[in-house]
Amino acid sequence: MRNEILELSIEFALDIIVFTELLEEKRKYVIANQLLKSGTSIGANVHEAQNCESNADFTHKLKIAAKEASETEYWLILCEKSPSYPFNPELKTKLLSIKKLLSSIISKMKSK
Repeated sequence: MRNEILELSIEFALDIIVFTELLEEKRKYVIANQLLKSGTSIGANVHEAQNCESNADFTHKLKIAAKEASETEYWLILCEKSPSYPFNPELKTKLLSIKKLLSSIISKMKSK
């Protein structure tokens, strides 16, 4: 069975790795490090949620993933708005899809 949020978060993490390497090439180390941590943490928490012991634990892990997605969005906005930083608009588009899907799953879990 296809697990869309797991697939999207892994794909996004791989894209973030590539983008942060570009930031490092431009010597933007602080933002690169922050973005790498938050952007890959989304998928790590989604992955961890797959083996939770309860619905509450599952929901909690996805809420952490959603928080990491919000932080990632912040770093991407800084890159977008700073004239000396590279930016990839596709990352924001993919992140929005992840945020919407996480929100939908969390809402469904709360209603159970």
